[in-house]
This record gives sequence, structure tokens and C-alpha cells, in this order.
Amino acid sequence: MKKILAILFASFLVGCASVRAPVTATAPAEKPPYAAWARVLEKFVNKDGQIDFAGLAKDRADLDQFVAYVYALGPNNAPQHFPTPNHVLAFHINAYNALSMYKVIDVGIPETNAGLRKVFFFTMGKIQVGGEAISLYKYENKVIRPLGDPRIHMALNCMSVSCPRLPRDVFLADTLDMQLDRETRKFFSEARNATADDVKKTFTLSEILKFFTEDFLIKDKSLTAFVNRYRDQQVPEDYTVGFFDYDWTINRQRQ
Repeated sequence: MKKILAILFASFLVGCASVRAPVTATAPAEKPPYAAWARVLEKFVNKDGQIDFAGLAKDRADLDQFVAYVYALGPNNAPQHFPTPNHVLAFHINAYNALSMYKVIDVGIPETNAGLRKVFFFTMGKIQVGGEAISLYKYENKVIRPLGDPRIHMALNCMSVSCPRLPRDVFLADTLDMQLDRETRKFFSEARNATADDVKKTFTLSEILKFFTEDFLIKDKSLTAFVNRYRDQQVPEDYTVGFFDYDWTINRQRQ
């Protein structure tokens, strides 16, 4: 028992420590280095959205370059680089995904973030955005969610198996609405995220819709109504809604 408590306490201390900024040879660019982030996605994310964390850990210069920018600059302290709401939202989606990826590597590529690891990953070990220390939990809930677009939940990625598929392209201001629509439609086209049973009259959804129900009801009267806007096959409103259990296993490529 003492050994178990010691391990848990050590894990807690690791989780409490801030995630160090990347060591880079050059100062952050004036604008987000999305080209570097694009190379990470193209090289280390496969068509199924799985990440080659082992390969990335050995070849991380592009990820470090983008994360170094996020640590130093953001809409809060460099608003001139983010002239429209789409520029702000695109930045935060890319930054959250990159920071999640960076943190998985920082903590040693765990097998899963289930249980206590979930608490440590999301609430301890603060990262930085625009020079301000913040946990991933607060970043999502206090910065990104208040921007008011529920489709972000189909774009934000905590690197777990039940997360949306990580796309291999960068979210950009000029194409953001199209990209968010695309990712939302893709998400609800997958049986693992939305499955209707016409015999039992049930509609089982990703637990993401349970976690953030209020966001999906901003403009829609029900979760089914929201989902139906992004599905070709409509589901009757009177079907009973349930949720799949969330799989917190790290979504890495398997050899």
C-alpha cells in the first residue's frame, strides 16, 4: 500500500509541475508558424487520425517551433496577428491540439489517460498560451468554449481514442467554417460516435455530447436535433438518447 501511495504521490508531483517550453534555436515568428504544424500533421498523423508519437518524439523540431510560438504569443498579447474571430478560433483549435500532442510526449507517452491520469493530464502540469500559464482543462473551458461554436468539440483533440479523428490539415481562418462543418459531418458519420437502433428506438452518441451538452443546445432543442443537422440519415426526435463509454487510451499508431 505504501508503495502504491508513493507512486501516486510522485505522479501527482509530476502532474503539478509546469510543462516546460520547447528549446528552439530561433525566436517565435511574428505570426503563427502554421507551416511547421502542417508538417507535423502530414508526417506523423495517418489517415485514421492516429499519431506516431514514438517517431515524433525523435523528430520534434516542427512541433517545438509551433508550441514555442503558442507559449510566447496569442490573441491575448498579440491581437494584431488575429484580426478576426476566425483567426482567433483557428489559432486556439490548432494550439490546443498541438499542446495536447506536446504534453503526451512530455509525460512519456502513456498508454492511457484514464482514471487519475486524466486529472493530471488536464488539470495539472500547466502549459502556456500567449505567456499565460493555464491547464488544458481551463484552456478548453474558459478560453475556447466561450467563443460559442459547438463544432469545436469535433475539432479539439486530447489525443485519446474516443476523440474526433485528428485531421491532417491546419485549421485556417479563411476556411474555418468549411473545415468545422467537414469535421462535424465526419464525426457523426462514424458508428462509434452516432448509432441509431430503429428496433429499440435508441440513439447512442459519443460521450462528448454528454460532457458538453449545454454547448450543443445553444441553437438546437435537443442533441438529436443538433446531430441531425450533420447527418444524411435523420434520426427521429423520440428516440431515447444514450452514450458510448469514452476510451481514454492514447490514440497512437500501433506497429
